Amino acid sequence: MIKLHDLYFKPFITEREIAAAVERMVQEIAADLGDECPVFVGILNGSFMLVSDFVKKYPKPCEVTFIKLASYEGLKSTDDIQRLIGITQDLTGRTVVILEDIIDSGKTLAEVHRIFKDENVKELKIATLFFKPEAYKKDFKLHYVGIEIPDKFIVGYGLDYNGLGRDLPEVYQLKTTQHMKNLVLFGPPGAGKGTQAEFLKTKYNLVHISTGDVFRFNIKNETALGMLAKSYMDKGELVPDQVTIDMLNAEVEKNTDANGFIFDGFPRTSAQAKALDDLMDTKDSEISAMIALEVDDEILVERLLERGKSSGRADDANEEVIRARIAEYYKKTAILKEYYSAQNKYIGVDGVGSISEITERLSKVIDGL
Repeated sequence: MIKLHDLYFKPFITEREIAAAVERMVQEIAADLGDECPVFVGILNGSFMLVSDFVKKYPKPCEVTFIKLASYEGLKSTDDIQRLIGITQDLTGRTVVILEDIIDSGKTLAEVHRIFKDENVKELKIATLFFKPEAYKKDFKLHYVGIEIPDKFIVGYGLDYNGLGRDLPEVYQLKTTQHMKNLVLFGPPGAGKGTQAEFLKTKYNLVHISTGDVFRFNIKNETALGMLAKSYMDKGELVPDQVTIDMLNAEVEKNTDANGFIFDGFPRTSAQAKALDDLMDTKDSEISAMIALEVDDEILVERLLERGKSSGRADDANEEVIRARIAEYYKKTAILKEYYSAQNKYIGVDGVGSISEITERLSKVIDGL
């Protein structure tokens, strides 16, 4: 992830993938033009990297020149195309190949055709490294296309966002969910995780997604996923991770305008953690941190036994059962701690003290993400 000005961009196309696309375009154009000496015309400013790499690879004699047009303002293409630098050489009877960095709406391309209409060229061909077919609104033929991409803003390899990013050797895509905070909240039985989740979701306007609640909702309302999950549970089998992920995906989709999510009860394995990472990536987001409340075992046992006096839960009244639950928690958390530590996303927080003291500690951690 990189930040340019006020926006974040995520990796999209690697330097190797770009080089392969340029090489393929070179071979196609060289094969089509044979021994003819073409004039390659780059569209400034964005095409300078493409033109440089392209002509270095081109196997036969060629000429290179540039024109400069202005159409982009920030993230949007405007209707006002200005010619800042035009053609100065005689192109009569020459084959001209336009080397564009990117073609989206085609407005710049319309101006290119207007420029060369009176140049008496033998043939005008259009080559673009990146092409957004969803955004293209013109009828001009594109003779050579390097890579087709979705209609999302990109930077790098000559493309910029308000002046920054042209120097990057790879391409990055705009992260559409800019400031979302997504937390995996963990804590052993009796740590007060549920209580803290309620405070945090209110303070940071996050959506609390409890896997247990999601399962109960889907089964009670007999959704397709709920019935599928129930079919496994009725047979005493574990619900496949993909079913759980699909349920979580539905919850995320219900709250696309949220500031972020608190995931509670999921993931519990490294495979589930990877699946959750993949899910958030499809939403143009990521898990910000795994936050684990840390409480001494004896304090947990004491808390749960006290809670058992009023909760009516049998598993809160048996010390042996309580210790087994705590041991199971550490067994599962150790795996996830390793997974998120490898991403520098694991954060342990002291869970001993008053509710407000613990909330304050958690808030400091979240504010620092």
